[in-house]
Amino acid sequence: MRLITHNILACHVKSCNANNFPLLLSNVEIEIREAEYNEDFLKGFWPKIEWSALVDTAKTLGDTSLPEEAPDPSVAPPEAVLKALHHVLMEIHIEEGAMICPNCNHTYPISNGIPNMLLAEHEITA
Repeated sequence: MRLITHNILACHVKSCNANNFPLLLSNVEIEIREAEYNEDFLKGFWPKIEWSALVDTAKTLGDTSLPEEAPDPSVAPPEAVLKALHHVLMEIHIEEGAMICPNCNHTYPISNGIPNMLLAEHEITA
């Protein structure tokens, strides 16, 4: 799972509707895989990112390359920021581990790079 995916995932347990993003990573195994750099994609996507969540998550994985503050949305980010963003979003892969909701503590396992976001029936119905 790439961090581009992690940045859009939230807990959807029925009673969990506050403080359910970002999911916290636990016991993760990461792999760095080179990916083709696409500046146009990054320029179009970066305004949609929950920046502080991405920066905090990257830090938990040992990457401090992103600036603390999100770039000004009215100005294209500098190339160095785009390259760091590319690395964090596209090249860091979480292979194994879990994501835990900070609100309800529900655990979503990650296996072979695939997050399991399925819920049990009692978690989605009354």
